[in-house]
Amino acid sequence: MEEITIVGAGGIGCAVGYALQTGGMAVTFVESNPEKVAWGNSHGVRVDRRSSQRAQFIPFAEWHPNAGATILLCTKCYDNACVLERLPDTVTLIPIQNGFDPALGKSALALEGIASFVSECHPRQTDTRITRAGKLHLGGHGNGTITHDRLKHELASLGEALSQARLFKVELVPDILPYKHTKLMYNAAISPLAAAAGLHNGQLLSVPAARRWFFDLLRENYTILSEAGVTLGKVGPFHPHTVSRILSSRIISRMLSWAFYPSLRGTYCSMYADLPAGRTEIDYYNRYLIDLAGNRPCPANRRIYELVKKMERERIPPGLHVLKELDGG
Repeated sequence: MEEITIVGAGGIGCAVGYALQTGGMAVTFVESNPEKVAWGNSHGVRVDRRSSQRAQFIPFAEWHPNAGATILLCTKCYDNACVLERLPDTVTLIPIQNGFDPALGKSALALEGIASFVSECHPRQTDTRITRAGKLHLGGHGNGTITHDRLKHELASLGEALSQARLFKVELVPDILPYKHTKLMYNAAISPLAAAAGLHNGQLLSVPAARRWFFDLLRENYTILSEAGVTLGKVGPFHPHTVSRILSSRIISRMLSWAFYPSLRGTYCSMYADLPAGRTEIDYYNRYLIDLAGNRPCPANRRIYELVKKMERERIPPGLHVLKELDGG
């Protein structure tokens, strides 16, 4: 495997594509934003002010994937449907995205990735910066082990190429779902709350009402996943079980807010830019957790989900005023 197609030239797509190019693989980017396509074809892809890497950028409307292509899906979940309807059944599709999309769950996925590093891309350029260090986990999609020799070789080749750039750590795992569920536990607490309140992620700990809701969502997300029998992996400095113990006491969790701050400082919420347009990934985050909870109570997720959907419909601008509405004020 020497050629890769990356669909979505955003923060993760550009960072992963840059790393693959550095590792000797030919990368073609597919992107719906014409400004990004033009900029990428003129300037290449760049990460953290490193030297640009030349790459081909194709408009999504003009893309016709080859039957045997290896495709990294780095779009927002709400864009998946239009990508999937264009793919031949014989491609190797490797999603690297947050959230759980039922449409992908029905696909014959064999490999998948999840990033715990944060990469913020210029909205009209293929120039990104990594704002929080972390790992890219790559592995099988819920099958516990990868037995097919071709997939083993493909996973090893990707891991080797990605590691050469030293932009982020790469960890190959038998099953990606424990890490993806743990990332969801955090994302479903951070993203809708920061987007609705108009806060950067780190501010969730400095605004008392936001901090309270953030911790309530983290507690509830952990409970939903645990009671559903979902296995959780370690993403970041603490295992979710440790986070749960910290959050078990409201007094202790307030005292140990500093433990969460390094992972939030200097990072942004991608949902923040989506909310004013009336389209977010809330259904792939909190709706997924609500459905997973079934008949079990999940009041915090229901409340933030209802609020964000209302903000989508009515184009309500983000701001601290929404925290009062969350509290029923």
